[in-house]
Amino acid sequence: MRVLGLDPGLRATGWGVIEAGPGRLRHVACGVVRSPADAPLARRLDALFEGLLEVVARHRPDRAAVEETVVNVNAASSLKLGQARGVVLLAAARAGLEVAEYASRTVKQAVTGTGSAGKEQVAAMVRALLPGALEAGPDAMDALAVAICHAHVSQTRTRLARARTPPAPVEAP
Repeated sequence: MRVLGLDPGLRATGWGVIEAGPGRLRHVACGVVRSPADAPLARRLDALFEGLLEVVARHRPDRAAVEETVVNVNAASSLKLGQARGVVLLAAARAGLEVAEYASRTVKQAVTGTGSAGKEQVAAMVRALLPGALEAGPDAMDALAVAICHAHVSQTRTRLARARTPPAPVEAP
C-alpha cells in the first residue's frame, strides 16, 4: 500500500509518501507545498490545492491520511488552518483517494509509543523507521508520521479482520 501523509498548514503543508507492507515501511518521497504569504487567502488556498494535486499525480498513492487540526488560542489562526485543512481533504478526495483522519495524540502514539511525545521524539522515530527521510524538514516529518500511523492502523485492522473470519470448511475425502 502506498500512503500519502498530510500535515495541513496555510504557509506550508507537509506531505510524505511511504510504501507499507507486512513488517516493512519504505520512504518514497516527502516535501512541503508552500503558499505565497503575500497573496490573498483564496490564491494561497489554490496554491495548496494545485501543489497537492501535483504531488498525488507524481507519486500515485493508494490512500491518504491527514492530521486533525489542533485548535489554537488565536481564533483567526485556527480558522485559516481549518480552511487549509479543508483544501487538503478536498485535494485528496478529488484525486479519488480514500482519506483517513488522525488526532495528533494518535499519530504520536503510533510512531513513538506515547501520545505525549514531543516533535523531536516523533522526528527521531520517523528517521529510525524511514532512513531515507533523514533530511526532511519538520512539516514533512510530521506528514511522514501521519503516513506511518495510517499504515500501522490499516495493517492492524486487516489482521483483526482476518482473525475474525472463520476458516473455510474442509470437505472430508
